[in-house]
Amino acid sequence: MKNTRLREAETWVFDLDNTLYCASSNLFAQISRRMTGFIADFLDVDDAEAYRVQKKYFREYGTTLRGLMQRHDIDPHHFMDHVHDIDLGIIDPDPALDAALAALGGRKIIFTNGSTDHANRVIKRLGVARHFEGVFDIADADFIPKPEPDVYKQLIERHKIDPKRSVMVEDMARNLKPAADLGMTTVWVRTETDWGREGSDGDYIDHTLDNLSDWLNDLPD
Repeated sequence: MKNTRLREAETWVFDLDNTLYCASSNLFAQISRRMTGFIADFLDVDDAEAYRVQKKYFREYGTTLRGLMQRHDIDPHHFMDHVHDIDLGIIDPDPALDAALAALGGRKIIFTNGSTDHANRVIKRLGVARHFEGVFDIADADFIPKPEPDVYKQLIERHKIDPKRSVMVEDMARNLKPAADLGMTTVWVRTETDWGREGSDGDYIDHTLDNLSDWLNDLPD
């Protein structure tokens, strides 16, 4: 199926943040601020130092959470509950995405470095929750983040996915390489962030787009 006959995919695997909703909403900026505040309180440092630690751990460990777990033995559930306590009112329901997903064959699964609770709140706000049969979150992956290859194998096993008949959609380009290595067709939702663009010149990206709803609605039959 690779690169062709997208509508015949058996399974669509979607990232959540900055993928199912547009990055320009700046929803993730709220999460980032909550992370900074958590670290500042936990380590008893000012916001500038907390932000430095936040980004350092993100670069070194794949997620800030993983760094905090490795270096400070924090409770990951407490951390996620805190950082995902945000106002979703800045993103609007997306009827175009709802229509596109309704017309799209195959199963739909969310694969996120966030939490299932956060994912369910977001897709409910977007008005697309009815389309997704499951969420594979960071807890399901034993708090090991994408793009660690073993996490993708756990996803495939848990949801009985045939990689060669599946599509993965993601805003962080580097997270698509393990999916491509397993045989998935890969779709990069273009972003302006440095960490989102990292690896975007790789030959493992099959499709690149700017707006998920528009792209899905324009898929060839």
